[in-house]
Amino acid sequence: MSEPRSAPTVGQVVLGRRLQDLRENAGLKREEAAKVLRVTAATVRRMETAEVSLKIPYLQLLLKSYGVSTAEADAFVQLAEDANKPGWWQRFHDILPGWFSMYVSLEGAAALIRSYEPHFVPGLLQTEDYARGVLRSGAIGRALVEDPGVVDRHVALRMQRQDLLTREDAPRLWVVMDETALRRPVGDADVMRGQIDRLLDVMERPNVTLQVAEFAAGPHPGTYGPFVLFRFAMSELPDMVYSEYLTGAVYLDARPEVATHLEVMDRMAAHAATAQRTKEILRDLRKEL
Repeated sequence: MSEPRSAPTVGQVVLGRRLQDLRENAGLKREEAAKVLRVTAATVRRMETAEVSLKIPYLQLLLKSYGVSTAEADAFVQLAEDANKPGWWQRFHDILPGWFSMYVSLEGAAALIRSYEPHFVPGLLQTEDYARGVLRSGAIGRALVEDPGVVDRHVALRMQRQDLLTREDAPRLWVVMDETALRRPVGDADVMRGQIDRLLDVMERPNVTLQVAEFAAGPHPGTYGPFVLFRFAMSELPDMVYSEYLTGAVYLDARPEVATHLEVMDRMAAHAATAQRTKEILRDLRKEL
């Protein structure tokens, strides 16, 4: 049987969807594909949904039974071998929850990341000192408060994630952040000044948009909690929404759910301060520190 792992790479998700399309185009049911491999239909389903790794011998048998040409099958197998390689973040497997590994993979593959954050500055925009303050607070588990080494590992992971904002094919990042996140002190005044400077600096990048939802503007439709919406250049991947809770997270890709989150995000962006006004807010807050 194919080997399970904590979370699939985006490449495995894409290839799983392609594999399902090839099967359906061949007019075969999962039970029929399973007979080719002498496994259960559930195993085929897990391959198509990227719940297990794509074993090359299984792929070769399936692609042949689906009538895929030799050249196309060879290309598919090469993609699968590349997709099965561990992502850079798996070096942090000792501290990275399985439910968050998928997030890092999606984040790295996205063309557009839209985020709403009511509590803290988003991880992609945090300074090292601010990130360490958040993590020491126990925001990812009380055990971390007593283990500085684990906190350091999480900070290192968070800082490396930020590299995607400056790479050649950097995604567009569009964040709506509540004023609460800026007024809640994390560390001392120097840490907060440094964090505000970081936000002002990153806002100069053409691929980053930051808006603050001010207290004075009143309630808005996103006050239920933080969420992130991913959009990909790959047509095989639909828009996805990530929503985190205390001990895990959910990934939503059903069209009605994604459409609702997108509508709310658009309404919040219209409700929040403009990017230019946000710069003024940040400068005023810095003067208060």
